[in-house]
Amino acid sequence: MQDTGSVVPLHWFGFGYAALVASGGIVGYVKAGSMPSLAAGLLFGSLAGLGAYQLSQDPRNVWVFLATSGTLAGIMGMRFCHSGKFMPADLIAGASLLKAVKVGVSMFNRPH
Repeated sequence: MQDTGSVVPLHWFGFGYAALVASGGIVGYVKAGSMPSLAAGLLFGSLAGLGAYQLSQDPRNVWVFLATSGTLAGIMGMRFCHSGKFMPADLIAGASLLKAVKVGVSMFNRPH
């Protein structure tokens, strides 16, 4: 038998996070007619999906995903502080912060 090397599983939580971000932009557009919400949701959702794909291919390639989730955590955290509304700012900020911390910690805990 031929050794195909180690198989890296798909980063399902990363793809779920990307879908959450993109759907948040779509919901913002549907509810309020906000084109900036739609554009930002689709842009950041796509970047998070790209980052999840890169993590699936090589677990050391964390930079796109880490930058996307870190940026969203900051932006949406600021929006939550100003508005005080849970949806959508706090939900996305919390999910982004959790993903950024998880990916950051796994980056430092992997064998070199």
